[in-house]
Amino acid sequence: MNAMAALPKTPLIERLPAVRGRLTADAPLDGITWFRVGGPAEVMFRPADRADLMEFLANKPPEVPVTVIGVASNLLIRDGGVPGVVLRLGRDFAQIEPDGNDIIAGAAALDVNVAKSACQVGIGGLEFLCGVPGTIGGALRMNAGAYDREIKDVLVWAEALEPNGTLRRLSREEMGFAYRSSGIPADWIFVAARLAGCADIPGSIDRRMAEIQAARSESQPIKSRTGGSTFKNPPGHKAWQLIDQAGCRGLRRGNAMVSEKHCNFLINTGGATAAELEALGEEVRRRVHDTSGVTLEWEIKRIGVPASDISPRGAA
Repeated sequence: MNAMAALPKTPLIERLPAVRGRLTADAPLDGITWFRVGGPAEVMFRPADRADLMEFLANKPPEVPVTVIGVASNLLIRDGGVPGVVLRLGRDFAQIEPDGNDIIAGAAALDVNVAKSACQVGIGGLEFLCGVPGTIGGALRMNAGAYDREIKDVLVWAEALEPNGTLRRLSREEMGFAYRSSGIPADWIFVAARLAGCADIPGSIDRRMAEIQAARSESQPIKSRTGGSTFKNPPGHKAWQLIDQAGCRGLRRGNAMVSEKHCNFLINTGGATAAELEALGEEVRRRVHDTSGVTLEWEIKRIGVPASDISPRGAA
């Protein structure tokens, strides 16, 4: 064997540029996901601010992938973890500011906090966001929506960083929105958005938000370890109805289970692995196809590698 080939590779964290924020090797991720599963990030980066992030992107090795994770509400991280850099945007990216009848929000701002902030200053039209778990960045990426509205219905512009750190401002038309998706390249990083509202009475806004939250609590297993809606609604169908008709309500794989309350939700009943949750989802897809001929498409984003694919850090 070539002696040079046997040398261990330099750990990724040692090949990254200096930052003002924080870089952490082998950072645990299971504790931040709603499912409470998943392996570690090879390196976690929490930038100090937008300038720190832009400089990092401009100077990092171009072959190193960057994966953005918000509050991981609609995310399944596989048991082997996430290679490359996992980016988590902090307080500097979570600002929420009213401007006339609009709201300017950072990508890390919680959707529910945007709805509440808008309510406080009498801006209506954004109430649906209180029924969308996650952040504005995630909402932009997947055109998130609830209760008959989507982010495309209120977006004025979004700001995103290209892989080299260049800032771009994108109009709603440039976003290429479709059902639970946008047309923006996967390696662009959203940092902010302007959302259009309308003048309204705070009390009226608050009542509508309360109705949305009550309906969500009544119909969804929001107190369970889940990841939100698992599959997209196929054209002309409701995913939950197809799953129910296929006999999958309450179906289990290890410690993973299809929710009895809303069968388009998967639940970690305690001690489940990401592999069990993903395998259960695939079994649901198979049974639905066998009974209805419809192929369900995952709405939950699945990232990382299976535990069987991971090698020791620093191995050649």
